[in-house]
Amino acid sequence: MQLKSFLDRKMAALAAVLLSGLLFGSLAGAFFAFTRDLPQIRALEAYSPSAVTRIYSADNQLLAELYAEKRDPVDLVDMPAYLKQALITTEDRKFYSHGGVDIKGIARAIVRDIRAGEFVEGASTITQQLTKTLFLTNKKTITRKIKEAILAFQLERRYTKDEILALYLNQVYFGSGAYGVESAAQLFFGKAVGELNLPECALIAGMPKAPSRYSPLVNLDLATRRRNIVLKQMLVTGLLSQHQYQEAADSPVRLANRVPANQVAPYFVEYIKPKLEEAVGEFQLYKGGLTVFTTLNSKLQLAARQAGRKGLDRLGQRMRRNRVVNPNPQYALVALDGPSGGILAMVGGRDYSQSPFNRATDAYRQPGSAFKPLVYAKAIENGYSQDRLILDAPVVYRQGATNKPWQPQNYSKDFKGEITLRRALTLSRNIPAVRLIDALGPPAVIDFARRIGIQAPLRSNLSLALGTSEVTLLELTAAYAVFPNGGHHIKPFGVTAITDASGHILWKNTRQKNVAMPRDAAAVMTDMLIGVVREGTGRQAKFLGRRVAGKTGTTNDYRDALFVGFSPTVTAGVWVGRDDGGPLGWGETGARAALPIWIDFFHSVFQDDTVAYFDHPDNIRRLYLNPKTGKTAGAAFPGAVPALFRATNP
Repeated sequence: MQLKSFLDRKMAALAAVLLSGLLFGSLAGAFFAFTRDLPQIRALEAYSPSAVTRIYSADNQLLAELYAEKRDPVDLVDMPAYLKQALITTEDRKFYSHGGVDIKGIARAIVRDIRAGEFVEGASTITQQLTKTLFLTNKKTITRKIKEAILAFQLERRYTKDEILALYLNQVYFGSGAYGVESAAQLFFGKAVGELNLPECALIAGMPKAPSRYSPLVNLDLATRRRNIVLKQMLVTGLLSQHQYQEAADSPVRLANRVPANQVAPYFVEYIKPKLEEAVGEFQLYKGGLTVFTTLNSKLQLAARQAGRKGLDRLGQRMRRNRVVNPNPQYALVALDGPSGGILAMVGGRDYSQSPFNRATDAYRQPGSAFKPLVYAKAIENGYSQDRLILDAPVVYRQGATNKPWQPQNYSKDFKGEITLRRALTLSRNIPAVRLIDALGPPAVIDFARRIGIQAPLRSNLSLALGTSEVTLLELTAAYAVFPNGGHHIKPFGVTAITDASGHILWKNTRQKNVAMPRDAAAVMTDMLIGVVREGTGRQAKFLGRRVAGKTGTTNDYRDALFVGFSPTVTAGVWVGRDDGGPLGWGETGARAALPIWIDFFHSVFQDDTVAYFDHPDNIRRLYLNPKTGKTAGAAFPGAVPALFRATNP
């Protein structure tokens, strides 16, 4: 009997050992199954949260924010005590005492979930919520909850409570695109997180539970009620006095009232984005928290928008009065800083939200007579003088393989006979321009156009002189800038520098400048375009009372209207037209539809612009001409026109 009892005890002990081994093995296997694909907590050591890249104008105005997630990391010490207290009171009151998981809270939640037959209470601590945000998905499963708990324990062993809280407050989503408390504070209240008051802290602290529902930008009433619940919890836990609670609960929610940054210069921002991606890469641009410095002047940008809207309103009234079908004109304006080539203002259309197509950079339209200065500039470069006579009389050309006759016409349908190059350009006569390109040769004019920045395809025919080949407004404006810049072409650019979050320069613009034409020839060409303003189709600009030059442009059937012109320091181009290519209406020339916008814009340019003078090289002579005959006249001659000549001219 004793032997049998002994054997029974042995068998029982052996069975217990086997069962323990099986249980331990099962638990170990389950633990391995849950942990084998868990992320490494050590990865947090090198973790850097994605941050917002900000784009600034040259006068330090915020133009846009670029981000994958709108996040601005901030140190815990810079956050208000009320914010930390409100969050802990609402989300995890035992945060500073538990080890990452609230066992009692989990047990309570399990009971409620079982009774409800579904997940109704999460019982996640702040640490668990952080692990879910950093490493897991939002899918509600038992497996995810177990992994969440394991990761929470690991986080608590490696990091202090304050470090975990700081990570959480910089990571969690607060609704309406804001990640982290700093972004939420800026978005909702227009201030830094450190400047938040008690009710503002309570509102933000109440949002992580359901950010899409509790965002004040989505439902202000619901957000206010949620804020007051948070304040009530702070009162109950003794963090607030009755007076503090009541005062905060009674205060209205005052949200930031500001124009979104990306509405200041949306066409410009979209124009520079590809260049930014090329400079630093897409990942860095949208997640690196960079600072982008641009050439844009926010005051001139606003002036460009206001001038354009005013001009289109006036044009729209005329179009409706003239019963133009579908009167929906568009405009584009681009302004360049002459000495540097930096883009000062860019508007690509009437309303970016309705049409993001950038008509300043991507629309290829005929420039009409605004192309003529390129023909005349090539002639000046070749040694022609502006008093040289050219015939304004009927002429027929035979072109192409079919030898089809082509007879250019003047806009006015009349002829002036022999006139000077200066007067021909001033009055924008078509026939003299065609005769001039015929003498120079279209290939020579195209070569010159390439040197001063025109990259668009140009057709090598005589009608090129009348602007029948399509170009963009930006490249045409940059080409005009060669004349006041002493013959130098400077490639337009919009970004000056890019720095990282620490202020280190990642990229800096290198100005691309080259000699496109002789300096003295550029000075003569500038003088001829001054003549267009003083004596010709640009006469309205005289009322600015400052030194300006430029040229109008109008295409057949009044489909496009342009004015491109410059002061000694700023060059700007304006285009007005319709996207469907339809006419603007009879008489809507460059002088009528585009020039008034240019003038209104330059009123703002001259408000801050110091008085400057056009370049006058030493080898340039100033003579006075008889405006009708083109012959030299004394300064006292009635109507005498001052004109510049190269020393090499006879």
